[in-house]
Amino acid sequence: MKNRKFLLLFALLLTVGMLLAACGGGNDSQGEGSDSESGSSDSESSESSEESSDFSSAMVTDVGGVDDKSFNQSAWEGLQAWGEEHGLEEGEGFDYAQSNDDSDYQPNLNRLVREGYNMVFGIGYKLEDAISEVAGQYPDTNFAIVDSVVEGDNIASITFADHEGSFLAGVAAANKTNTDKIGFVGGTDSDLINKFESGYVAGAKTVNPDIEVEVQYAGAFDAPDDGKLIASNMYNNDIDIIYHASGATGNGVFAQAKDIKNNDPEREVWVIGVDRDQHEEGAIGDHNVTLTSMIKRVDNSVQQVSNMAMEGEFPGNEVLEFGVEDEGVGLADTNEEAYTDDIAQAVDEWKQKIIDGEVEVPQTHDELDEYLNSL
Repeated sequence: MKNRKFLLLFALLLTVGMLLAACGGGNDSQGEGSDSESGSSDSESSESSEESSDFSSAMVTDVGGVDDKSFNQSAWEGLQAWGEEHGLEEGEGFDYAQSNDDSDYQPNLNRLVREGYNMVFGIGYKLEDAISEVAGQYPDTNFAIVDSVVEGDNIASITFADHEGSFLAGVAAANKTNTDKIGFVGGTDSDLINKFESGYVAGAKTVNPDIEVEVQYAGAFDAPDDGKLIASNMYNNDIDIIYHASGATGNGVFAQAKDIKNNDPEREVWVIGVDRDQHEEGAIGDHNVTLTSMIKRVDNSVQQVSNMAMEGEFPGNEVLEFGVEDEGVGLADTNEEAYTDDIAQAVDEWKQKIIDGEVEVPQTHDELDEYLNSL
């Protein structure tokens, strides 16, 4: 299977965008021209517009839901942006199917195909089997899996260097903590979420080898009550920063941090969000408990792959990887009061070391052990 870096993808999309802009400029001129404009030009413009409007794109959420304030929501925002870009309406050109249980994945994918969507995304690695099964049945439909790799001529695999972004989150946490005790809350204990954990622990211990990192998995991405309980135990154990990679389960982590802050405004407790900038989730009165967020541009990837498919450049059977070098992952700096210039400078220094190849961030527990032994 071919592996294409996002930088090449961006260059291709930039070229396509320039061609579209040129065509758009020509159409505008024709619309404003006099009677001397040719009827054939108007006809070509109309045909081109009709072809674009005929293309449709949709997505199937995992159990976290479209409003999980994290991974699925970011994907949906990208699809909405794509629809707005092409003047489409929800349900008429783009849409989503909500999955409330793992058993919903395949029926949702089938339904969207039957409804005529040309491009269908499966949001999250948990849709691997369903995407593989349904894509094999509908070879004329384009599919994409986000955060996993599935082979197939009509399947694009969208991946992110989560470990690299998480390493930077660990650097930020190690530079912010007052207790030298930080935490990590994962959704399910899987290869994917292990990438987040491994990168985070590596980044924190690179800054301070003596820092303590407590790791717990909730076992689900849609269990905010469990997330709140885990966070409560961690904060009670003198941990002052928790990084979550747990979808809607992370909403409980935010809730607990805000409860603590509400009861004791002077106490410093922080959450590091994931997938999208979760600054709003940490707001409580005049305070905000979101230190930063490890952003992965799921929104951009969905929008860009939809455009590629629409323009006949669908990257079938390819793996698209988005990392720190091409801004596919990184940290939000929205909370300027908490995410200070010193922290930002430290993060930027380690980001450059990753880009320059001076640091190879571990992705698994075994790689993490080797990395820590080398410090």
